[in-house]
Amino acid sequence: MGRALLVALIGFAVSSVLAGTNVDPKVLDACPGYTASNVKVLGGTLTAALKLAGKACNVFGDDIPSLSLKVVYETKNRIHVKITDASSARYEVPESVLPRPSAANPVPPLLANIQFKYTTSPFSFSIVRTSTSEVLFSTASHPIIFESQYLRVKTALPSNANIYGLGEHTNSFRLNPNNTTLTLWSRDAYGVPSGSNLYGNHPVYFEQRKTGTHGVFLLNSNGMDIKLTPGALEYNAIGGLLDFYFLAGSQTDPTEVAKQYAEIVGTPAEVPYWSFGLHQCRFGYQNYIDVSQVITNYSAAGIPLETMWTDIDYMDRRRIFTVDPQYFPMNRMREVVDYLHAHDQHFVLMTDPAVGYAPGEGYGPFDRGTQADIWLKNSNGSAHLGLVWPGVSVYPDWFNPKIQSYWSNEFSIFYSPKTGLDIDGAWIDMNEPASFCDLPCDNPFEQAVQQNLPPPRSSPPPDPNTPIFVNATAVGRINKRDNLLNPLYSINNAAPGGNLSSKTAFTNTVHANGLTEYNTHNLYGTMMSVATHQAMLDRRPGKRTLVITRSTFAGAGAHVGKWLGDNFAEDDHYRLSIAGMLGMATVYQVPMVGADICGFAGNTTETLCARWATLGAFYPFMRNHNADNAISQEFYRWPQTTAAAKNALDIRYRLIDYFYTAFHQASELGTPVVSPMWFKYPKDTATYGIEYQFFFGDSILVSPVTDPSSTSVSIYLPKDVFYDFKTLAPVQGKGAQVQLSNIALSEIPVHIKGGVILPLREKAQMTTAELRETDFEFVVAPGADGSASGSLYIDDGESIKQARQTEVSLVYKFGTLTVLGQFGYKTGVNVARVKVLGVSKAPKSAFLNGKLVAQKGIKYDKAAKVLQVDVGLPFTHGFTLTVV
Repeated sequence: MGRALLVALIGFAVSSVLAGTNVDPKVLDACPGYTASNVKVLGGTLTAALKLAGKACNVFGDDIPSLSLKVVYETKNRIHVKITDASSARYEVPESVLPRPSAANPVPPLLANIQFKYTTSPFSFSIVRTSTSEVLFSTASHPIIFESQYLRVKTALPSNANIYGLGEHTNSFRLNPNNTTLTLWSRDAYGVPSGSNLYGNHPVYFEQRKTGTHGVFLLNSNGMDIKLTPGALEYNAIGGLLDFYFLAGSQTDPTEVAKQYAEIVGTPAEVPYWSFGLHQCRFGYQNYIDVSQVITNYSAAGIPLETMWTDIDYMDRRRIFTVDPQYFPMNRMREVVDYLHAHDQHFVLMTDPAVGYAPGEGYGPFDRGTQADIWLKNSNGSAHLGLVWPGVSVYPDWFNPKIQSYWSNEFSIFYSPKTGLDIDGAWIDMNEPASFCDLPCDNPFEQAVQQNLPPPRSSPPPDPNTPIFVNATAVGRINKRDNLLNPLYSINNAAPGGNLSSKTAFTNTVHANGLTEYNTHNLYGTMMSVATHQAMLDRRPGKRTLVITRSTFAGAGAHVGKWLGDNFAEDDHYRLSIAGMLGMATVYQVPMVGADICGFAGNTTETLCARWATLGAFYPFMRNHNADNAISQEFYRWPQTTAAAKNALDIRYRLIDYFYTAFHQASELGTPVVSPMWFKYPKDTATYGIEYQFFFGDSILVSPVTDPSSTSVSIYLPKDVFYDFKTLAPVQGKGAQVQLSNIALSEIPVHIKGGVILPLREKAQMTTAELRETDFEFVVAPGADGSASGSLYIDDGESIKQARQTEVSLVYKFGTLTVLGQFGYKTGVNVARVKVLGVSKAPKSAFLNGKLVAQKGIKYDKAAKVLQVDVGLPFTHGFTLTVV
């Protein structure tokens, strides 16, 4: 088999050059396309037959002669266009992976905000905004090509179009519209190189025009290249269907397109309150003493560590659901977990998908999986073998009907609160799925020896009686004729050799339901995510959980969060992390996201790590994590990094309730928790290409120093009122660049957008459990019209279904702050004070609920124009505060 496969691979490499991505677009545009006939319209549904319009071009296989078209106006803002083979069932993303929104009651086209227009011969279609007749998507002049293993659709774009999304990638947030190829095919992308396919796949884009924002989602999990060239966007998929959702978005508010996309893929799962704290991890902690010392060192440095993570180091021979009996013995690791929980801190472990192949060795997870017959299979029915951290490994088949009971059972056994490691969240990796086996991979056992897998320990184990925490301070089926290994169209896969099976499970492996990895490869990580999320829920019924994954597909955010993979400790990756975060949180509906702070691979520096600590405090998911072959980079390692972390965490923790409220709103509506500047200023074209400034929540503008070694940065402030977060002084934006200088390594420029009321905790530097016992202060930052508003949501921070909630609105108009709402959840804290910003002169008096406030309770800072009124009310009911 190996020699035959090698020959096939060589042939494939040659054919890739000749037939793959280098075909002249003129050849494709000369294909005949299709002619529409038997067009039927019934209310908001249109159907038609599509027949090949001329001699087949058969560029990457035989053109399918007859297609079916179905168009449904599913809502007034969403049109679903589906094109498939009329004579044979084809693979499409299973409903079990991504449930479709209801289309039971189509909307009459006259009531819709976008329209489907078409020509019959040759068939082409366009999506047009109803109110303006503006064309948003058009296939005119570019024939649809539909072959068994090649689908092509090309749409016209405006000149220099503003396109965002189509990830996962390490490109700029606004994609280069003139020369960009985006490849969707999950791979283990060490170093997250720009211009290549990475871990996840989200075939959706938002387009921003001065006339409005709209979105396009192609629901297809097959490998594909998406090409941006001057005036065009082109899809090239190697299977599946043309299954498009077109989103009208809005002419005035880009948030609407995000909400509309969430209606398809699901709104984000709510996460526990503690998950917004600081997380620490490293690949390379040698033993349980290393782990315990990191915890105590954070405490000694006065940096509030919320959650300690442990990478694969803890495992016995890198096998999941095990601990190394000498380096990480269960009884000592349980001590670590007990200590953390006793001090209101948390613990998370790595769990990979690959299970070490260990017949006859008494390895329970392998034996139980084999007995249940839940492994991914070769076409001959044998378990497919890959090469991962434990050496030769098998892969769980997430389509197997027994998989959830198996996975939940393994979590129940190993993560048992009574006998195992009582984790608070789960971390899943290598789920593209990754393999270290080099093609043709006909002898993974031999390669395991050559690659020294699993690697031996490099240091002796510690004395098992070594005390820890001494004097510590608390803190569908494929066509049988298709070539599943070597399709004629070669996507631009960056894995070694470019082959689809390179460094992953082979694409001709078969799932329990008959689907192949050729079609479902890009779903593997998300399916593992869903199973892991459920396994965590089974462990702690009724409790929210935090699951962080590496590989994602559309809809993953409804279950899990995501980290941006194995980045480098480099200035470019510091900057590009912003685009990665915005892609996930703003476009793909995966808001619990962050990059490895200070960089995963390579040696960071005190300067870079300090700057990255301040930026990382504004990732939704904040974790310091690095590799075993790099120097240690915990925030307490250098004085300037310690100072930066403390300062940034002080801002972050005071804002956690503001951000927690944003997450709650996202879970209900799909509103982004972080967003680019153009989301707030869609008519200001100067914001469309801004890469390094963003809004944290609705109204906190973050403008990091872009050159970590510099102490200055040029930022853009639109024509609006802002307030410096540190001084609270007003800043008038003029729609121009502003040069900021003398920015210390421990600082990051942060501004409050005018028109908001921020519910801040009055102090930070503590665990989130302590933070929840800290009083509030409300900061009123009036807009240009003198008004402001905000909201605050509070619950118990961990239950999926809340028995009691506090949800209030805060409105400031004409000198009066009104706080109203329901106060079902008892916070046990006060509103200590209210600060009103931009006050030009000292007030004469203030009235709290109609009663005069004593003069000593009123303070005015003339230089900063800040008025402070001490309130001191229990946060159990609403109130009014009037300043005159």
